Amino acid sequence: MPKPVSVFRCTECGAEQPKWAGRCDACGAWNTLAEEPVAKRRSGGRAVGGAGTFDRPPVRLSAVGSVEAVRWRTGIAEFDFVLGGGIVPGSLILVGGEPGIGKSTLLLQAAARLERAGVRTLYVSGEESPEQLRMRADRLEADAGPVHVLGETNLEAILHHAGTVQAQAVFLDSIQTTYTEALEGAPGNVGQVRECAARLMRFAKEAGPAVFLVGHVTKGGGIAGPRTLEHIVDTVLYFEGEATLDHRVLRAVKNRFGSVDEIGVFRMTAAGLEPVADPAAAFLAGRHAGVSGSAVTALMEGTRPVLVEVQALASKAGFGTPQRVATGLDQRRLAVLLAVLERRAGLPVGALDVFVNVTGGVRLVEPSTDLAVLAALASSVHDRPVPADALFLGEVGLGGEVRPVSGLERRLTEAQRQGFRRVFLSARSRVPGGLDVVAIEHIGELARRLAA
Repeated sequence: MPKPVSVFRCTECGAEQPKWAGRCDACGAWNTLAEEPVAKRRSGGRAVGGAGTFDRPPVRLSAVGSVEAVRWRTGIAEFDFVLGGGIVPGSLILVGGEPGIGKSTLLLQAAARLERAGVRTLYVSGEESPEQLRMRADRLEADAGPVHVLGETNLEAILHHAGTVQAQAVFLDSIQTTYTEALEGAPGNVGQVRECAARLMRFAKEAGPAVFLVGHVTKGGGIAGPRTLEHIVDTVLYFEGEATLDHRVLRAVKNRFGSVDEIGVFRMTAAGLEPVADPAAAFLAGRHAGVSGSAVTALMEGTRPVLVEVQALASKAGFGTPQRVATGLDQRRLAVLLAVLERRAGLPVGALDVFVNVTGGVRLVEPSTDLAVLAALASSVHDRPVPADALFLGEVGLGGEVRPVSGLERRLTEAQRQGFRRVFLSARSRVPGGLDVVAIEHIGELARRLAA
């Protein structure tokens, strides 16, 4: 019986199946099976580009020599911070983000800075010609003239030229436009993306250069291609932000050489992306004190505390069904907090239109921001502003109880630095000195204090 020329692989879990089905048998995801050509075989029986050789026997870990950690700094402070202190040679880094968010601009700036620092770079673009890259570079403040550029999509040619110029850092824009002759199929399909990423990983580990991959994103916000792509690479960075806003956020969701969930904040200018040295002050720059429906909270983004403003507006519903609109906050979490506010604090919000917005394009994920959301809602319902120098920190349970949050000392230190003098938090929290503490045991106490 002839061997199949293709298989079907789940883009979520990577499970392989011999035929197409609407649902993956391994993970249960729907409509995730994509056709993938089977790799050609060498005469020795191993697939082209197969991993490993037989001439390197296993050794004890104690026999492996330790090396001093070396990192290349680009000089772009926020970029180096998110990577954990700089670029690790031999690492494979995936950068994803919406179209037009600034991924290519950021990496071209990083390439220019590395070249200036003596690190030989190669910028490969499958979407722009060298002439178009020159037009982009002319707008940047950093001089990208010494950077080697290549307009190519064939992986074998890219690896050849990277070796020819002895590149120490390779920037590939993008992985979805790259293809290898070892597989049939168009660039961007599951097999091509996975095989190209695996070959680039081996190239980075064996030859030693750091490799950056630009990844397109899907409508759901995830990086396009198989989920195994994010497992292959060492670091996954997401470039986030609204196209209508100046600020961009670079977030590490995976990092083998540093802490995860770190963020770097940039400002888009005519000369490229500029790092924001004080993100907390940047997110609070447009805040107006004395307006109802506004409260400030402190997030922990990795090891960095960031202060953000939560805005809420509650008004009489104009139609039969009240609206619930949230920007930067999960819609289901908002529904839970509204139910707690009405049932446990006695505020009638069931017949009101409710709009919640987190300024600066930030998303509230951790539950420590619950108290700030409820404070902004209660302030809007009563049409009374909260104290201008007050910070709100606390997780709120279904019973209306306010619970302590982690990383409290770092959050409060940053709040003091930004000029806040009062903090509303759980009565069970241990608070360092320096701030006036308003202990809240139950959400009803917060509603009464804000209404007074």
